[in-house]
Order: sequence, then structure tokens, then C-alpha cells
Amino acid sequence: MEQAAGDEGRKTQDVLSVSVAYDGDPSCIGAARHLAIGFLTEVQAVHGLPVSERAMGMTQLVVSELVTNAVKYAPGPLMLDLQIIQGAVRVSVWDSDPVLPDIAATDPQRIGRHGLEITLAVSQAYEVRREPVGKRVTVLIALADDPGADIAGRTTP
Repeated sequence: MEQAAGDEGRKTQDVLSVSVAYDGDPSCIGAARHLAIGFLTEVQAVHGLPVSERAMGMTQLVVSELVTNAVKYAPGPLMLDLQIIQGAVRVSVWDSDPVLPDIAATDPQRIGRHGLEITLAVSQAYEVRREPVGKRVTVLIALADDPGADIAGRTTP
């Protein structure tokens, strides 16, 4: 696995971020998960921002799903960007395949191909867009839990 890093730990105008390019080898999936956990751990320990266990787990899951899809469906390099923006972590994965992902039709017998469904279920926002080369998938995940909210995010009295 080759890894090239740029802008690691960059803080510009109160935005913390890390960006890494991978060659698309399957071993980069684990490396990307470790990068995400290390980044959020540093955000909490060094910069004092609250990061819930849920946010740690969901970020690791989303990074794993997005990078796995890039490795599986877009041979070649990919880029992972993580940014802290307004109380959320912004996960962005670029790959070289211009085909936009879609959710598979509901089928209780289907094994696999649930990554996008999972990603949509645990994120606050989701965007996919074509780039001049390939596409970029971006997801927002809240850093802190809302103790007064139910599972749908509604505040309880």
C-alpha cells in the first residue's frame, strides 16, 4: 500500500483537517479507518473538541464503507479528506469512477451492498457529485450526541 499525505493536521480559520491519497490497494481500507480514529482522537485530546463514542464509531464505519466502495468499484487512486466543521466531521472520498452510487432495491434476501444505506442512516448530510475526473462522496457526522434527542433527532420535552 502506498500512502501520500498532505495537509495533515492543518488548522486554517478554525478548521482542522487531514487529507490522504491512497493507491487503491485493499489494505488502504484499514489504514483509512485508523487515520479517522487517530484524527478524531487528536481533535478531542489536543484541541479539546467533544467527540462522542458514537461519532468515533460512525465515522470509522462511514470511512470504511466509502473507501471500500472506492477500492471495489473504482480501480486506481483515491483520496480521503476529513475536516471538522461546525460540530461535525466532514468525510469526503474521491475516486476515479464517474458512475454515481445508488441504493439497491429493497431485498431481504440480498447479502451485501448495504454500505450506502448504512452511510445515509448514520449521517446528518450526504452529497455525491461528479468531478472533472471521477466523483466525490461527502458525508457529515455530528461529533457530539444530543442527550435530549430521540433516535430520529427530535428533542424530547
